[in-house]
Amino acid sequence: MRCFFRQRGVMSVCMGIFILVLSACAMTGQNEPPRVTLSSVKIQDINLFEAVLHIEMRVVNPQNVSYDIKGIDCVLDLDNVRLASGVSNTPTHIASLKSSVIPMTVYSSVADVAKCIKSLKGKEAVNYNIKGKLYLEGGFFKPSMIAFNTDGQVSLKEFIDYKF
Repeated sequence: MRCFFRQRGVMSVCMGIFILVLSACAMTGQNEPPRVTLSSVKIQDINLFEAVLHIEMRVVNPQNVSYDIKGIDCVLDLDNVRLASGVSNTPTHIASLKSSVIPMTVYSSVADVAKCIKSLKGKEAVNYNIKGKLYLEGGFFKPSMIAFNTDGQVSLKEFIDYKF
């Protein structure tokens, strides 16, 4: 009889933990990850060995929970040619259903910049790809990292027609 009650108690505890885990997963479930897009690119410095770019990325939070971002790691390609990469440890809080711009510095070799400029010759638009990882303040049921991969296109026509 004692064994029956012990078995029943163990089963009750296991069922309770199972229900708790399922309900926690349902509360924090991510239907849609954050959307990351390139917001701006500015050349900060070019020297004999490398180019330093200041980029800004807009992170849109479509979730009903906030994100506390610890840092970001990204790679920027133009027309399938690696342009730059970098990391940032700027903490950013993004409330639910809001967006924020995260600034960061990325670095490129002069050879990579030359390849990109060569690939852009004669084009009216350029395709870009930015991929990387958002590092989050994790928790027991929260992810500590979310990968992103975004494609876009930028028109070069306005730069071609611009009179300096």
